[in-house]
Amino acid sequence: VEAVVVILSLLGCCVLTFLSVHFIITLCDLGCDCINARPCSSKLNKRVIPEFTGHTTVTALMLTSLHSFIFLLNLPVVTWNICISSLWPCT
Repeated sequence: VEAVVVILSLLGCCVLTFLSVHFIITLCDLGCDCINARPCSSKLNKRVIPEFTGHTTVTALMLTSLHSFIFLLNLPVVTWNICISSLWPCT
């Protein structure tokens, strides 16, 4: 059971790393004026909820498998995501 949790967490972290790199590339394109602000924000907004869900899932997996150190490392990110998402207006 613990091996499954570690593998799922590793896959989740790989997906989150891919999303972070995609965010950086898209923001660099915006900075170089390769794309306009509206297409940039629509691209990034589609990927925010999966990122929040991924961080929350990995943190919950670490809590349920009693990996307290990794849970404590992920907890500030999840707390920040909850703070950001509660400040956004509902659309």
